[in-house]
Amino acid sequence: MSDVMQRALDARYYTDPSVYALEEKGLFARTWQFAGHESDAAEPGDYFTFEVAGESLFCIRGRDGVLRAFYNVCQHRAHQLVQGIGSTRVVVCPYHAWTYELDGHLRSGPNLKAAGIARGSVCLTEVRLELFHGFIFVNLDPDAATMGEWYPGVRDELAEYVPQIDRLKPLEWLEIPEECNWKVSVENYSECYHCSLNHPTFATGVIKPETYDIQPASEGYVLRHTTECQSLEAMTYEIDLTRPHAGEYRSFFLWPMFSFQVYPGNVLNTYHWRPHGVGNCSVWRGWFTENGFDDEGIRRLALQDRATTVEEDIRLVESVQRGLSSRGYRPGPLVLDPACGLNSEHSIQRLHQWMREAVDGAGRPANVTSAAE
Repeated sequence: MSDVMQRALDARYYTDPSVYALEEKGLFARTWQFAGHESDAAEPGDYFTFEVAGESLFCIRGRDGVLRAFYNVCQHRAHQLVQGIGSTRVVVCPYHAWTYELDGHLRSGPNLKAAGIARGSVCLTEVRLELFHGFIFVNLDPDAATMGEWYPGVRDELAEYVPQIDRLKPLEWLEIPEECNWKVSVENYSECYHCSLNHPTFATGVIKPETYDIQPASEGYVLRHTTECQSLEAMTYEIDLTRPHAGEYRSFFLWPMFSFQVYPGNVLNTYHWRPHGVGNCSVWRGWFTENGFDDEGIRRLALQDRATTVEEDIRLVESVQRGLSSRGYRPGPLVLDPACGLNSEHSIQRLHQWMREAVDGAGRPANVTSAAE
């Protein structure tokens, strides 16, 4: 099939429970997944739980200041260890009181000495963890390549567009339930072909649509969104154009389910997709300020975003999911403008490539080499 007539994915990629099962077993477990922010576990003993690929995990800061992630399961007889968020001196299993140090090694337990079970002879199962400007990512694949190999250049570029990023903390998180497959929501985020028609506030009060472009990376798994901001008179919030890159919008989508989004004015916000089944997901929107300072301007921007772009997108993606279940749907051709730009779906073409690799291949990324290879 020629490039200009490539068609969208078959509906089964979004509606078939067996496809979702393959993703959970393969894609979700072999890719870098967002866990939280380092400020969520700021002091030794601070921890929080989260889920990836159907697994319960927890992140905890050790006495040495190092953040580690573990499967949330006791190595004795498999009881879960912790719930929610908290702080602890040691990790104690509620079942038989086996006790672990903050670095995961067994410290003590009832009658262990008599049974000949030595201190430190058992350790919780650790999960690969990387910090990305204070954002915590994990990968269940012990042989996974680094985030630098997965997302070449993004770490440095993000610091350029958000110079204060290493001083940022979450101001607020917003959970947005969506009755659609997670890929429908990711695709909607990853093109602006629909923006002018469906997002009037974003298209006339934040960005300049005629300058919008999305470029798939030649290496790794990144989609970069770029555009200029609207004129200062049209902007829905104030920005200081004397700061570097303040007049630009940038987004770095990290396949498969996270995006750093830089609004004009060097304002960082994030998208994090969490699948809950073949037909529903939630999108977590994060907004950040220096040291988590309660910035009224950022709060107003977050409210504007929730009332306009987010609400508009919910209606779009849920309608698409209903349409994918229609017997009348025949996947149409993608709009692939050789010049890319606002009204091209080159980004969707690349997403579909990655989706096919994940489902029809072995679940391991094709253009990133694992650490073991």
